[in-house]
Amino acid sequence: MTKLKEYKMFINGEWVDSESKKTFKTLNPENNEPWAIVPEANNKDVDKAVKAAQKAFDGEWPKLLPRERGKYLRAIGNQLRENAELLGKIETIDTGKLFRETNKQANYIAEYYDYYAGLADKVEGTVLPIDKPNIQAITTRIPIGVIAAIVPWNSQMFLTATKLAPALAMGNTVVIKCSELAPATMFEFAKLIEKTGIPKGVVNVISGFGEPCGKALTSHDLVEKIAFTGGPETARHIIRNSAENLSEVSLELGGKSPVAVFSDAHQENAINGITAGIFGATGQSCIAGSRLYIQNEIYDEFLEKLVKKAKKIKIGSPMNADTEMGPISNFKQLETIEKNIKITVDQGGKIKCGGKRDSFSNKGYYFPPTIIECENHNLPTAENELFGPVLSVMRFESEEEVIKKMNDNKYGLSSGIYTKDLARGLRVSNAIRAGITFVNTYRLISPSAPFGGIKDSGYGKEAGIDSIKDYTRVKTTWFYTSDEPTLDPFSMR
Repeated sequence: MTKLKEYKMFINGEWVDSESKKTFKTLNPENNEPWAIVPEANNKDVDKAVKAAQKAFDGEWPKLLPRERGKYLRAIGNQLRENAELLGKIETIDTGKLFRETNKQANYIAEYYDYYAGLADKVEGTVLPIDKPNIQAITTRIPIGVIAAIVPWNSQMFLTATKLAPALAMGNTVVIKCSELAPATMFEFAKLIEKTGIPKGVVNVISGFGEPCGKALTSHDLVEKIAFTGGPETARHIIRNSAENLSEVSLELGGKSPVAVFSDAHQENAINGITAGIFGATGQSCIAGSRLYIQNEIYDEFLEKLVKKAKKIKIGSPMNADTEMGPISNFKQLETIEKNIKITVDQGGKIKCGGKRDSFSNKGYYFPPTIIECENHNLPTAENELFGPVLSVMRFESEEEVIKKMNDNKYGLSSGIYTKDLARGLRVSNAIRAGITFVNTYRLISPSAPFGGIKDSGYGKEAGIDSIKDYTRVKTTWFYTSDEPTLDPFSMR
């Protein structure tokens, strides 16, 4: 039997076991076999990590010149570039994401640390036009304190960067809770952070389950802000937990993102974009374009081409260079996908391709690209976030109709529009209630582009210039500028 890789938590610059010595195993979704052992944190471990972060915040870190903190961020970015292959391999083993994607993403995520390093000394205050003589008032932005960053298993390097980089740039300290489904990459990342020589306690990485680890972290009285990416139900628990410490909360949650293809669309471009949006990363993306509306004039022709494209997608080991789609990350998600498909078919949905476990599934969590025709978007596969390679397809007649259908959605993270009429693209984009709209493209990110949603997709933005301000608080300072004493406060003059 192959010896399992063992990890420790990173707390106060040291590698430690859990206080209870409890551990759990993480599985490789390619073959459903355990490959690593990680610590299972309890309340005491969380308390230790948060107090380490608070001690670092009370120390020199927030007092460093912003440019000095920027140097640490650039050092993190350089470590990512130098170790992209290693990080990519670990993430692929732990999550099932394609190695060619995880390797490339680790390289690209370095740009986020460079971006916020450059912004560290560019967040300005203001001079206020006060309505009182001999008074000057200014605002400055000060760091918040200890940040609890809770990241999911999917796109974890990206979703860590959008929290950690702006938080550190502004002088905060951070406790990262990695996903219990795939924690290994975060510990490998912590090793790279340690190499930068960043002061002890500034970044801490712990692993554990929602109970007790997640609850203890999000309700800890020293945590000042919670930055969470995950599902709406977990988010509701986090909001309730935050009532204990009155911490600020930002939530980047799930989505059931609608995509509309108009009759004038460039069909090959639309098919490529839709394929990337729902079958890229095996559909395990919060912005996955999983609800597709096709205009009647091209419906049959376009759907036939899309199905043909989906059937050609090569499924296999995520480590192979020619694999186009790997496994689902965990068995629970696989069961959820199958359950929703069964109910949808029972209620009239028609499977055009896929729909059943792939032949690889005798070992791993493989599921083929699946396209289902639905009479309406109230069927389970069209309504529920499945986090898998399942596309629900529906018809529409007019622009007004598709806008109404796209907005009939409890989520509001992403959306897509395919049309050669850019005026229409702008009109529809303005009308869609979602935080992100892609026009004639899909599934793009950039350090300078804000990322986040509305409704059940959460609130707050990650990435972009404005998100760095979310890791600060505005402080107002008043100055009395005259040499004369102020008036006697009890004088009636």
